[in-house]
Amino acid sequence: MVKIARILGFVALLCWTCAWGQWQAGVARVDVTPDEPIWMAGYAARTKPSEGVLQSLHVKALALKDASGAVSVLVAADTLGFTREMSRKVVSEAQARHGIPRERLVLNASHTHSGPVTGQLLRPAYVLPPEQAAVVTRYTEKFLGHVVAVIGESVKSLGPAELAFEQGLAGFAVNRRRVGHREYAGPVDHDVPVLSVRRPDGRLLAVVFGYACHATVLSDYVINGDWPGFAQEALEGRHAGVTALFVTGCGADQNPLPRRKVELARKYGEILAESVDLVLGGKMKPVNGPLKAAFATVDLPFQAPPSRQGFEKRLEKESAMERNHARLMLERLDRDGKLAASYPYPVQLWRFGDSLTFISMAGEVVVDYSLRFKQQYGWDDTWVSGYNNDVFAYIPSLRVLREGGYEGATAMIPYGQPAPFAEPVEEIIVKKVAELARQVGLAK
Repeated sequence: MVKIARILGFVALLCWTCAWGQWQAGVARVDVTPDEPIWMAGYAARTKPSEGVLQSLHVKALALKDASGAVSVLVAADTLGFTREMSRKVVSEAQARHGIPRERLVLNASHTHSGPVTGQLLRPAYVLPPEQAAVVTRYTEKFLGHVVAVIGESVKSLGPAELAFEQGLAGFAVNRRRVGHREYAGPVDHDVPVLSVRRPDGRLLAVVFGYACHATVLSDYVINGDWPGFAQEALEGRHAGVTALFVTGCGADQNPLPRRKVELARKYGEILAESVDLVLGGKMKPVNGPLKAAFATVDLPFQAPPSRQGFEKRLEKESAMERNHARLMLERLDRDGKLAASYPYPVQLWRFGDSLTFISMAGEVVVDYSLRFKQQYGWDDTWVSGYNNDVFAYIPSLRVLREGGYEGATAMIPYGQPAPFAEPVEEIIVKKVAELARQVGLAK
């Protein structure tokens, strides 16, 4: 009997070791709140730098190591977005210092419209005095240094962990294209995907959660993370020692409504935190490994741009944004003799064993993509996020392109692109995602 008990005990220990041996996880965070007044990102109507801080901004990182030894890192930042140039710097440093391959690093932005301008993101939208341009340059360099450092700290803190996934719901996102166009279809994605990370003793180490909606409740001159910042703050207040990471969904055409009050930003944050807590308190599905990763770029074609004469005529426009855009296009024509015919669009996909598919899309992605990919790859185990790696334009679906309006056309002006995308854009992206899905063993 003693021998049998020992054997059973060994088997139980072996099973426990196998279950916990699948993952190691580490988290880190750093405060990236600006320490001087700075021009704020997201709204062209602002005419002066920030005037205070309502809430601190952070960059957080979750490192995951599977049984094969491969390390992957998810970065979640309280910022409007990473440009291609910003991402290249971080990726290069992460590879050199920590050996993290490109496909295993995701840089996600909360897209708060109450944080600082960084890099050249949306520069045609702003009328920056020279001294403020210098402040933005200083902040951007410091910000990128923090991102690289927090990646390293998360890798250093790797330890045994268990992952689980489930989804909740929250309903404050509204398809903003219906404002003034009630005849539009106005799709939404109210899912709240939640990934929990626990230590062997059951202690919650981190929670990653998402939602498809713009962070645009507030539009004043006070630094804060908007409702995603308040949601993270609420969860970390409810769970001592936990790091909460928000991952933005495909919310390019979604707004939190009503808005423009601090109380509403806090309320939406509390609503989302409550939704996450309901998931954490329920039955979640274990997430197994290995984590297979794929990354690629695909050229998205633009429509034919205006002529040189057309841009010269825009120099007479009353709108400073249109004048800035025209000057930028004319500079490129003088430098290169032509404007870009396409943009190299980054697409990234992580597949967690047979448990979860995480699709990371660049740019401001409209909700149609999330709904389409979940329909294609599975409603219960597919997580689609936008605002990853390179926020360079709105990414419209064919429906949005044909409807026209800001997301389909005129948003290319503040983003400094030559023209709207051509109609094949949606199918080009869908095809590239399918290629990556096959690379990681997901064929549907």
